[in-house]
Amino acid sequence: MPHRIINWIDQRFPLTSFVKHELTGYPTPRNLSYWWNFGFLAGFVLMLQVATGIFLAMHYKADVALSFDSIQHIMRDVNYGWLLRYLHSTGASAFFFVIFIHMARTLYYGSYRAPRELLWWTGQGLLLLLMGTAFMGYLLPWGQMSFWGATVITNLFRATPFIGDEVVIWLRGDYTVGDATLTRFFALHYLFPFLIIGAVIVHLVALHTVKSSNPSGINLQDKDNIPFHPYFTIKDLYGLGLFLMLYSVFVFFMPDSLIEPANNIPANPMVTPNHIVPEWYFLPFYAILRSVPNMVGGVVAMGVSVLIFAFMPYLDRSRIPGGAHYRPMFRGLFYFFAIDMGVLGYIGYIPPTDQSILIGQVATFIYFTLFLLLPFLSKFEERWLMKRGLTPEIEALIASEAKEISEKRSKR
Repeated sequence: MPHRIINWIDQRFPLTSFVKHELTGYPTPRNLSYWWNFGFLAGFVLMLQVATGIFLAMHYKADVALSFDSIQHIMRDVNYGWLLRYLHSTGASAFFFVIFIHMARTLYYGSYRAPRELLWWTGQGLLLLLMGTAFMGYLLPWGQMSFWGATVITNLFRATPFIGDEVVIWLRGDYTVGDATLTRFFALHYLFPFLIIGAVIVHLVALHTVKSSNPSGINLQDKDNIPFHPYFTIKDLYGLGLFLMLYSVFVFFMPDSLIEPANNIPANPMVTPNHIVPEWYFLPFYAILRSVPNMVGGVVAMGVSVLIFAFMPYLDRSRIPGGAHYRPMFRGLFYFFAIDMGVLGYIGYIPPTDQSILIGQVATFIYFTLFLLLPFLSKFEERWLMKRGLTPEIEALIASEAKEISEKRSKR
């Protein structure tokens, strides 16, 4: 019976050929490591967030007088409502954790370089959509940190030239963060995940067009590739099992560790928290915002700190494949950047003092300096490695690329 159903569908829609071409039979480099699991994990967490979000929306009330109490109702009265809430709140942090590692792997192995620029840019678009979704979802519990965090962030849009005040009113739906803001944020928070799913499909189409990268950075021949199923489905499921064990620890044993204690207090516009902080995944960018004394300059610096990743295909001018795999200087730069991000995250979390602001300014300067140094360092490192003698395979690859570039220039 299942075979007949599949045959009936195949006569009207190429289901079997689609599954074989895009999923089971998709040619995959045989040398992929477990660092390539995080794309699959991101897709899993996205589906988990959508599923739990739909059920939470059935009981949530987007009203300033009812929203906080509706969260308590979900936690106390709805069957397994506490589990839905903690799966969703912990899933937001898990989503960013997985995405950041996925980005770090892409940066480390240079998977953003030609011909994968468009693949990298669609990933950056996904990150922006995810940030917007998380920001709007943070307001929905209508706790103290939710209210004041939304107040501070929406107020930053006053830095928009000429129409800053109008943009803030448009975002809030009112002159202050209130019922109109909560209603539109809830509507957009419900809509954006489906936009993210559409963007994920575009991202996967781009991936399957240029094929997956691999740790060596060299495009393997067809004979060196293997089908995605069953070899990498098993690998992804193994990684999923490890991820679910860690995820379950947070959900069942310390779910409140990822929720600010002030957010368990109903929002009060008359009482300002001593220290307003965003969620942990926004902390490095929040520290960059605070490190610039001028509000306009801080907003510009924060925006550029996110958007600058899109220029990585042009900032990294080295022709050596494999990213940090064959490039010791780039590898050192990557680790230094990771440490700097950790420092910025810590500075964004602690209350501002003269000392912390100074450290944040130094870390912000280092953050942008590393990006600006990359074009010069990548070319210097390439010449340095050539003098020391590369492996014959890499030398031949660089020589062929250089010949191809020179031929194109001569034709022009």
